[in-house]
Order: sequence, then structure tokens, then C-alpha cells
Amino acid sequence: MSDAGPAAPLTSARRVSFVTGSLAEPSLRRVLAEMAPPFAYDVAVLKITVAALMTTEWIGRRLTVPEDTDLVLIPGLCEGDAAVVANALGVPVEKGPKDQREIPAHFGRVASARDYGDYDIEILAEINNAPKLSRRELREAAEAFRAAGADVIDIGCTPGRPFPELADAVRELVRAGMRVSIDSFDPSEIRTAVGAGAELVLSVNRSNLEVVPELAGSGARVVVVPDLGGPLESLDPALEALSAAGISYLIDPILEPIGHGFMASLERYAETRRRYPDAEMLMGIGNLTELTAADSTGVNAILIAVCQELGIRSVLTTEVIPWARGSVREIDVARRLMHYAVTGKTIPKNVDDRLVTVKDPSVLTYSEAELRALQAAITDPNYRIFADRDAITVFNHERFVRGTNIQEIFAQLEVHEPTHAFYLGKELARASLAMTLGKTYRQEGALSWGYLTPPDDAKSEHVQLTQRATRARRAHEPAEG
Repeated sequence: MSDAGPAAPLTSARRVSFVTGSLAEPSLRRVLAEMAPPFAYDVAVLKITVAALMTTEWIGRRLTVPEDTDLVLIPGLCEGDAAVVANALGVPVEKGPKDQREIPAHFGRVASARDYGDYDIEILAEINNAPKLSRRELREAAEAFRAAGADVIDIGCTPGRPFPELADAVRELVRAGMRVSIDSFDPSEIRTAVGAGAELVLSVNRSNLEVVPELAGSGARVVVVPDLGGPLESLDPALEALSAAGISYLIDPILEPIGHGFMASLERYAETRRRYPDAEMLMGIGNLTELTAADSTGVNAILIAVCQELGIRSVLTTEVIPWARGSVREIDVARRLMHYAVTGKTIPKNVDDRLVTVKDPSVLTYSEAELRALQAAITDPNYRIFADRDAITVFNHERFVRGTNIQEIFAQLEVHEPTHAFYLGKELARASLAMTLGKTYRQEGALSWGYLTPPDDAKSEHVQLTQRATRARRAHEPAEG
């Protein structure tokens, strides 16, 4: 969470210095007073109006802090490495959140995240219809899944479609350091893949038991599923054959789509755990994410919670349909969050918000009275833009415009210079989207989309436009409040 050098845990700090500019000082003091932190603090106000225009080198040359300071928190939007300030002061320094209203949550998250990040669920990412892909396409898909957090790359075969390059494809991925599984009931494809280095077979039941003796001694594990439409008891012949051959296995009772026995299939997983308390288990969660027209983030989170509580340590996912794209990354986040919640017997909240994508965990706003007070403190013509649940507000030292229709708002600003008009149009559109979806809007900052949030690269635009405005003394350039 920090790009500083040595830093004490935030919760152990006895005195913290918060660095800001003159314009943000009143609101920062209000945030800290309401936060009532369990440590002493100072507010260091440097001689600059907009805190985001600071650089760490500039701060390092100008900032002094009390001798007993344990931590310095500089603005999250300032440019540069916090270690520069730390080296200049000889005190641990961290960048805070990009919005000072998030400071209380920032401290809470850092405190709770000291032992956060462990997991014990492995992710199998299936490359669907692999026989249709070229070797290059298959390798690229595997690399993308690995980068997203997959532990095992699952080669999804297609019934009835020949796969002459299966062995070479498996060998290539294994040579690249990947763990590989084969997703097929065809004994020939299973033999080929395991012979080339696949370590896991999906799947075996009574329909293809003849392949079991050939897997003995290979070191490959096998996923056992019930017979098609069969009860849990149909697992037993395959389990007995695998045990007799000394082959390790995982049990997958099969997750059914909604409308086709979804709840009964969840009960089947729980019953399997009761019947086979020590068995390794797998859940193919793509049956729900791919076949439910809903954002996959929440679906994946709930299913991983089920797996965590039932001791299911392997999950298989796909990313075929557009709303399920990103499932591997979502599961990687969810397995950490649910491990933290279940093992710590705590609620999975206010720890990791990366699975909250469309709606923000909280919407940070200013009241109209606070915005008018902020306007009274500024003296320049640059427009500040804010959004809350009810309206968009735009103001500078002369104008204060508030409304919901961005075209009407823009008309009242009387901006004619093309570059500035484009800038304001872009920001007003973003503010309107934030108001519509219930998200926090921060001028020139990316909206938060959880793990999908793009890098916040608007800083360079902000600096360039503001500096140009200062040089040219023109009233049509933006500034951040």
C-alpha cells in the first residue's frame, strides 16, 4: 500500500504528520477531527494552493516535522517516490489516498491488512475449445490466465473434434513452467495429455474407468464426478478403482445452473464433505458464472465463500461469455478475502474492495454549504467540479453552478476556448456517470471500478494545463480544488 521506504505499521504510530496545501487544509482538519485517531497528529500546510501539484522532491526541500513524528502522510496524488521525502526527513513517509476523505478508511484497511493475502484455494483456468486454437493462441491464453492468478491451466478438449497437437501443446506449457490439466472424458486424450506432462485429469466416472490403470504411477491426480444424472453413490466405483491404483483424486459433485438444480447441487457439495470428510474437492464454478446474466464479481465471491467454508480447495473457471471475463482475477481476490474472513471469523467487509466494481463501497461528497465555503476561499478563475447523489457543482471565484443536466451546466460556464471546452465536457460527462451510478467523483481522477480501475494518469494533464494557465494568466484552464 505504500511506495515509501521503511515504515512503521500505521496502527503503531504515536504521532502522524499530514501534509496538505492551503486550499484543502480546512477539510483535512475536519476529516481528522471526525476520525478521532488513536494517535497524536499535526497538519503541515505547505505554501501551495493545490496539494496535488506537489512533488516529493519539492516536499522534501520544504517540509519539517516535530521530532517525535513516527509517520508522515503526503497527498496520494503528489508526483514522485515517497522515499525521497523519507530520506530527507529521516522519518517513515507514505502516500495517502487520492482523496483525503478516504483517510479514515485508509488507516483501517492498512491495519486490517497486516496479515491479509493468504489463500488455500487453487484456481484452474480453462482454455475453452482448445482444439480450435493455434498453438500461439493457446500459449497466449495460458500466459494471460497465469498472469491473472491461475495456478493450473486447463486444456479444454471438444468432444468429437480431433486434437492432433494436444501432446505438443501440453509439453510447451509445461516447459514454460505451467501446471497443466486436461479436460476430457476421452481415454485417448487423457493418455496423451498425461504422457506429455499434464498433472490433473478432468474427469473420470464409470463411463471411462478403463483409463484408470494406465494412470497408475504417472503422478497425475484425477477429478471424479458422478455418473451423468446419477446420485452421489455413483462416485464409489471410480473412487474404489483410483484408491486401488494408488491415484490421488478430487471429488466434484458438479455445480448445476440456476433452474436446473442449483440449490440441490450446493447441498450435494455439503453432503459430499460429510460423507468424505478428508477428501480433496473441486467445484466447477463456470457453470454458474457463464450461465447467469449477472456480473461475475459477486457470483464468484459467494461461490468462493462456499468453497472456503466447505474446505473445497480447487475451483475451475472459464472466461467465455463477456460478463464472466476477468473471473480468474476476481477469484484470486475472492480467495484471499474469504480465507481472511473464514479463518479469522470476521465479516468480509472493509478489508479489500476490489470486487466492488459498479457501485462504490462508499460515496464521498461535500454538502453545498461546504462547497460554497470552499469557493469563498479561492481567488483564481479555474473551475472546480464536484458531484454528489443529487447534483453536479462547478465553480470558480466568480461562478457557482449546480444542476443535473451537463449541457445546461456547460452553457452557464461561458467557455469558448476549444481545449478548455473539451476538458470541461469530458469531466462533466464523468461527473454525470458518477452521479448516475452512485460513485465518488474526483476531478481528473479515474472513477473507481474495483479491480478494473485503470491507472490514474490524469495527473500529467492536470499539471500541464494548470502550469500553462499560470504562465499565460488565462482564465479558461482548470485547476483541482
